[in-house]
Amino acid sequence: MHSALLLATMEACRSAGEFQLNHFQHVTSDAVSDKGLNQLVSFVDVESEKMLVERLQIIRPDAGFITEENTAPKATENPVVWIIDPLDGTTNFLHGLQVFSISVALMEHGVITVGVVYAPALNEMFCAERGKGAFLNDNPIRVSGVCHLSASLIATGFPYHEFQQTAAYLSLLEVLMKKTHGLRRMGSAAIDLAYTACGRFDGFYETGLNAWDVAAGALLVEEAGGKVSDFQSRSNYLFGKQIVAAAPGVYRDLQSNTLSYLG
Repeated sequence: MHSALLLATMEACRSAGEFQLNHFQHVTSDAVSDKGLNQLVSFVDVESEKMLVERLQIIRPDAGFITEENTAPKATENPVVWIIDPLDGTTNFLHGLQVFSISVALMEHGVITVGVVYAPALNEMFCAERGKGAFLNDNPIRVSGVCHLSASLIATGFPYHEFQQTAAYLSLLEVLMKKTHGLRRMGSAAIDLAYTACGRFDGFYETGLNAWDVAAGALLVEEAGGKVSDFQSRSNYLFGKQIVAAAPGVYRDLQSNTLSYLG
């Protein structure tokens, strides 16, 4: 049975998702701006975030916010913080691809306790509470039972605005192409992590990510029985801009390869 807090968080995500679907494939170029190289943002991102902040403030009035679009004052020193990506996969959204998501996590005293990843166009609601398991549309989920990297399907994201490690990234891609069943690039780290949690992917790695990209999805993976770390096998994946998450059977091999090429 989900807690009242998780149910309310899920409902806030559903409302924002309905707003996004109403504007899906209807956003014109004059409603899109660029925060930096290949970092698109639309009014849908901003308005979705405002909706989420308003609803989540009611759910936990004591909590601060860490948000991608900075619609609320950043409260990194607050012991209770909502971490929000209102539209993970904005480029997909703006190009008419259905792979985009809302990611919301609650961090209490440095620990993620609640996580929701909602993919409105796919009608998939992933959620987790620490110690209570992970779920997809209210059905329990587990990471895959794959025991060897050679039998795995791995997700990643390509560098799109920080290109210092491009050569190393391409080298790692070449290695993993030969060592796995294949690689996939969905365009939403939150969905990559959710899919790892439910066993569609056996692992995921990426660099250059922010806390709002991974906070909710990392909890999903952990609660589904998977392992999550930075490339050094430490716990600094939330703010360290690198993450590897995988089923236990492939985690060590995937982590060691990311460390060798990107660590």
